[in-house]
Amino acid sequence: MEPQRTTLSRRRVLKLSGASLLAVALSACASPAAPLPTVPPVAPATPPPPAAPTTVAAPTVAATPVPTVAPTIAPVASPTPVAVAPVAPPSADVRVSSSGYSGPLRLLVPGYASGSPAAAPVDAAVAVFRTANPTIDLTVMGYTPDQAGLGRLERALREGGRADAVRLPADLLPPLVQVGVLAPIDAFLSDADRSDIVPQLLQAVRVNGQTWAWPWWVTPTAMYLNLDLFQERGITPPGPDWTYEQFVELAKQLTFQDGDRQVAGFSSSLDGSSLSVWPLFMNEGPQVRPLLNENRSFGFASPEAVAGLQRFAELTLVHKVTPPNFGLATLPEVQDGFRQKAWAMVADSSGPAVAYANENLNFAVLPMPTYRGQRITTGGLGVLAVAMNNDPARLQAAMDLARYLSSAAAAQDAPGLFLAPGARASVALAAPLNLFISMVPDTYAPPLLAAWPQIRAIMQAELQQIVLGRSSAAEAMQRVAPEIDRLLAQV
Repeated sequence: MEPQRTTLSRRRVLKLSGASLLAVALSACASPAAPLPTVPPVAPATPPPPAAPTTVAAPTVAATPVPTVAPTIAPVASPTPVAVAPVAPPSADVRVSSSGYSGPLRLLVPGYASGSPAAAPVDAAVAVFRTANPTIDLTVMGYTPDQAGLGRLERALREGGRADAVRLPADLLPPLVQVGVLAPIDAFLSDADRSDIVPQLLQAVRVNGQTWAWPWWVTPTAMYLNLDLFQERGITPPGPDWTYEQFVELAKQLTFQDGDRQVAGFSSSLDGSSLSVWPLFMNEGPQVRPLLNENRSFGFASPEAVAGLQRFAELTLVHKVTPPNFGLATLPEVQDGFRQKAWAMVADSSGPAVAYANENLNFAVLPMPTYRGQRITTGGLGVLAVAMNNDPARLQAAMDLARYLSSAAAAQDAPGLFLAPGARASVALAAPLNLFISMVPDTYAPPLLAAWPQIRAIMQAELQQIVLGRSSAAEAMQRVAPEIDRLLAQV
């Protein structure tokens, strides 16, 4: 008898998509910390050798998914606009600011706690920047992963001088842009920056025609293979150019029962902000995207999208390759099941790869399978935003800091600084994060809309109904299309 399944009501899902999930989401950025500590001076970091090949042991800093939860920030009148322009071209050495600035500069990092293991890579990068810029007094401050901490962050950005650069999940950009506390970076982007940053990731941080943050990293969704289960069933893992049809066939072969032991060929999560299953139906075609027409209309109600969604649902409804709680399991439950060899393949972000490697799990990582030649994946974006400031030199110093921290030089200077593959093509990382770098150009980053968390929550609830067989893909998408189009009309 199939276990009883409990689904979330639409009202509860929408509630969870907002500020009530903020603490959970921001806590994924780093370990908890006291608010606004400062960093004591530390010795300059010695640059490590170039990134090792995939056989090198994983770093000990745990990688985590980039959170994507919208905050609650009350709109207020924007401050008087200031001229946002560099005072000098960027230096040839990205570690050196060309601003000529002398004075304090403050970097805000979620969950930062001076002296903690998680803070060590940040401290190393800060030490390099300090050494290269002796007239800049750079300190690091933490903001706590809760609604109160977000309020303090907003005030620090609003009150000039308390914050200059801040690490954020990209979902926080729209409301902060709306209240006028951030500076656009367009005038500070050099030709080298534009050619290095992956184009769609730079496009992803544009709001109202301007670019509002330096893309730092992205967390591509990939397929994790439990190699012990492949070996147990005598199956050779596929190569990186595998197809959706091969994926389904493998999932069938890896779904089996051995006494009381039940193994599913595939699992993933529809929990919260995770878009890990979306590439499995977005690969139906290049127009299968949640929003179309410059984010003005809902895209998943098209016949092509509906076909992809129904094909995805057949993993459960027809092929029977998923566990009984598929669609209801939380992300930690899915990851624990992978560790315990309860399922052979899991679609997940780059987040758990370092933890799996540190636990000596026997696993492999592949790009998401193609369908009719279409390859796509999804991922959350981590960014560095810069506070508006009336001092042009200080503003450029903050921009130069953000450029450095997002660069290949910082990845080399401070191993573990990047919690996911870099948004720049030049960034090289050690195993296992290097396995995801080739996926970055195929990554779809969610749109920066204040309504996106609500739209995503509506979609996740409907996906749950589809995989549980309670609604066809066509019925579900036709049901929510008017609601989502109304949300988009309000943007």
